This record gives sequence, structure tokens and C-alpha cells, in this order.
Amino acid sequence: MDMKSNGSVITHLLSQVRIGMDLTKIVLPTFILERRSLLEMYADFFAHPDIFVSIQDKSTPEDRMVQVLKWYLSSYHASRKSSVAKKPYNPIIGEIFKCHWSLPEVQDSKPVPDIPISWCTHNDLIFLAEQVSHHPPISALYVECGARNISFNGHIYTKSSFLGVSVAVHNIGEGRISLIDRGEDYVVTFPSGYARSILATPWLELGGKCEITCPQTGYRADVEFKCKPFWSNDVNKIAAEVYPKDSKKSILKVEGEWNGKMTAKWSTGRTEPFLDVNHLPVIKKHVKTVAEQEKHESRRLWREVTSGLKTGDIESATTAKSKLENKQRQDAKQRKEDDVKWENRYFNPVGENWFFNKPLASRVSEE
Repeated sequence: MDMKSNGSVITHLLSQVRIGMDLTKIVLPTFILERRSLLEMYADFFAHPDIFVSIQDKSTPEDRMVQVLKWYLSSYHASRKSSVAKKPYNPIIGEIFKCHWSLPEVQDSKPVPDIPISWCTHNDLIFLAEQVSHHPPISALYVECGARNISFNGHIYTKSSFLGVSVAVHNIGEGRISLIDRGEDYVVTFPSGYARSILATPWLELGGKCEITCPQTGYRADVEFKCKPFWSNDVNKIAAEVYPKDSKKSILKVEGEWNGKMTAKWSTGRTEPFLDVNHLPVIKKHVKTVAEQEKHESRRLWREVTSGLKTGDIESATTAKSKLENKQRQDAKQRKEDDVKWENRYFNPVGENWFFNKPLASRVSEE
């Protein structure tokens, strides 16, 4: 869709916002929505599940950190196929998204107890997300492959602000990869997203400094997503460096575009291709049909909005979206009046973090 023909985006936004304002309460016009929930978009972090599960296979701490970096840098392009920035639906508290990827190359004879998604096997990579808070908006994510003894637990709190001709979305939180056999964790942070040129054709870029750390081995990687400089046409640039324990000298530098080619330069002088996401096969995720989903699962919850957007019936999409959001507000008001606390199904808060209540490590150790 050509955004230039929709002057109402501009009018709609400018009637509600002031520079620096938090955008959590802003109502966006329905036609700029992406036809899926943010919870589903987070599954795109694992669009290359083969890269993720093979972290466990690497034999040295250095190789494992490099593989974590490879997965991390491969995890941003799949959710941003369109050159026009579109906004996924804001998940509703209690909303859930479940999917899995089949990994034919992963074989293991020893099953894992109590797989969180009952129709999956321990050879699959499973993904489960839950919207655990509405104010502030926090999504909690859990991923595991039992056969490879690897899991991921994360939470992302999105905070948006209006910057004049762009909108910033800061992703506050962290993700933790656990290699259960090796007793290692890799903690990652996330870049911010910026919707630029919102008065014309909005486009999206990532920006900010992120890090990957392994407390057990001391290895770390610094990653910078570079915003387009004013004087240049360079977009989507990244630079990353990997450091061994207690060292200020990096052993590897990676440069390129997070949505294109990246090159590795080793401290030994060797240079080689690191990743080219345009030539990586995106492995299709499996999701139950809407008819088979529970009422709080993303695609079922938003089906009327999605249907309206698909057929171009913006009015019915807007009505369906308002209905969902009004119900969320009424339910919250009712809980407040009844002094009832919202109970999450799959995740529990610990300090500022959110943890899956039956992670792989706890289920394997019980055996």
C-alpha cells in the first residue's frame, strides 16, 4: 500500500501526539497494521532454527559464542520483509502464541517429559509466548529443543516515543539461551526500532548497542545496529566484535547489513563470509489452524481484524480491533474493582525478569 495516499495517518497521529511523548496510549489507524500480533512476530527470531540448535554442537566456548552471534544476527531480517514499516497488533494481556519448527536433522531416542506444547516432539523446536502485562506492555517468550538440550527464555517490554518525523520503539529486556548439558547461559539484549519518514512512506531501521554475554566462560560480544547517518545512504549496517574472558582485544569482527551480507574478520588476519541472510532458507513454522486454537491464541483472537485487513474492509477491521481493546479495558477495570490480581498461565515474575514456569532444565533434572 502506498502510504503517501493516506494523509489521514499524518492527521491522525498529529492530532494526538507531542514530541517525546510515550505512544503507549496512542490509537493508530487500522490500515497501517501488519495483520499479525507482536507475539507472533517474535517467533521470527527463530526463523533459522537450525542455526539456533547447533549452538549446542560447538566444541569450544569461542565457537559457541560465535554461533550464538550468528544466530542473533540472523534473527532480525525475517520479520521485516516489507520496505514499508507496518505495525503488528499490540498483544492483549493473556494472549498466547504457540508454534514449532520441524527439524528432520535432529534425532534423539530419549524423550523429554512434559513438553510444553503437547502436539510437538522433543526433536522439534517449540515456541511459546504470552503477554504477561498490559501496562507496561511486556511479552514473555520461551523456546526449547529437548533433543538438543537447549532453551531460550526472554521478556521484552516495548516503550514507544514520538520523535517528530519518526517513531522509536525501545525493546527493554533480555533473552537467555541455556545450554543445559554444558551449564552455560548466553544473555542477549535487543536493539530499538525506528519507523522513519512517517509523514511520507514509513520505513524501519534498527539502532542501538546490544551485547551477548556468557557469565560462565567470560566470552562476550558487542553488537551495534547503526542508524542511517544524515550525510549518507548507508542503511541497516551492523558491527559486532567477540572478546574472550578479561580481554580488551577482540578475536573476531563482523560487519555488513543485518538484512543482507555480513563478513567475518578474524584477529589472525583471515576474512570470510559470516552470513548472507538473503540466501538462508527461512524454515516455515507450524501453527494450529484458527479453528483448533484456544480463544486466547493470537490468530484466533485477532481473526476478525486480520480478515478485514485482508479483504480491504478497514471499517470492520477497526470495529473488531476496538471491540477487543474495549473488552481488555473493561476486564482490567472489573479486576481493579474486585481487587483481583491477573494470573499468568506460563510465566512468573522474578525481580524484573519473567521466567517460564516449567523450563527444560527443571524437567530434565527431575528425571
